[in-house]
Amino acid sequence: MAAVQKVALITAGTAGLGAAIARVLAPDFRVVINYANNSSRAEDVLKELNNIPGTVSSQASPRFHAIKADIGNRDAINSLVQETISTMGRLDVVVSNAGYTRLTNFMDFDEQHFDEDWDKCFLYNVKAHMWLAYAVREHLDKSEGAFITTASIAGVKPSGSSLPYAVTKAASIHLTKCLANICAPKIRFNSVAPGLMLTEWGLKFSEQKIEAHRNGTKLKRLPEVDDVAEQVRTLALSKSMTGQNVIIDCGLTS
Repeated sequence: MAAVQKVALITAGTAGLGAAIARVLAPDFRVVINYANNSSRAEDVLKELNNIPGTVSSQASPRFHAIKADIGNRDAINSLVQETISTMGRLDVVVSNAGYTRLTNFMDFDEQHFDEDWDKCFLYNVKAHMWLAYAVREHLDKSEGAFITTASIAGVKPSGSSLPYAVTKAASIHLTKCLANICAPKIRFNSVAPGLMLTEWGLKFSEQKIEAHRNGTKLKRLPEVDDVAEQVRTLALSKSMTGQNVIIDCGLTS
C-alpha cells in the first residue's frame, strides 16, 4: 500500500521564514501556504515548490496550494482550515508563523504605550495562534500531528522591535506550553524563537542595530533563515518533543 503523504499548513508562508519552511517541508509534505494580500508572490512560491522533487510517491493532487486569509480574523482562520481540509483531505502539521509588530526604539518608553500597538500585537501574536490551534484541533487529533509557533528571542530576553511585541511573544511561548498540556497526548505543540534574521523584515532595522545584535552573539553572526526552517522541520517530524521553545539565536541569550 502506498504511503500517505502528509499535509502541512503554513501561515504567512510566502516570504522570509514562512517560504523557507515551505521549501524544507516540500519534499516530504503536501503544503498549503497562507498569505494576506500578495497573490503574485504566492504564485511565485507555488511555482518554486513545484520544482522541488518529492520523496514520497503520491497521486494526490494538488501537491501545493495557496490560500488568502487574514490571520487576525477568526472567521478567516476557520475558512482557511476548511479549505485546507476540503482541498488536501487531511492535516498533519500546522506552522503558525504569522505575527505583527511596529518598528520602534525599544528603550524609549514614550514609543511603547500606544493601545493600537498592544491590541494589534496581542491579536496577531497571541490570539491568532490560539484561534488557529482551536480550528485545527480535531484534524491534528486524527493525525496525531504537530503545531509549531514562530516566537522570538524578544519573548525570552527583553529586546526587539517594540515592547508590545516582546511581551506578546513571551505570551505566545507560554500559550504553546499550555496547549501542549491541554491537547496532549495526541497533538504536539512547540515553538521556535529565532534571533534577528536578515529577512525583508529584519533588514528594516538600522545597520547599527544589526551589527550590535551580531556582536552580542557568541558565534558573531546572525541566525540563518534556512537553519530556523530546518529546526521547524525537525519539530514537525519529531514524535518525542512537546511543550518546548527552541531558541535559535547564535548564543545571544546563552
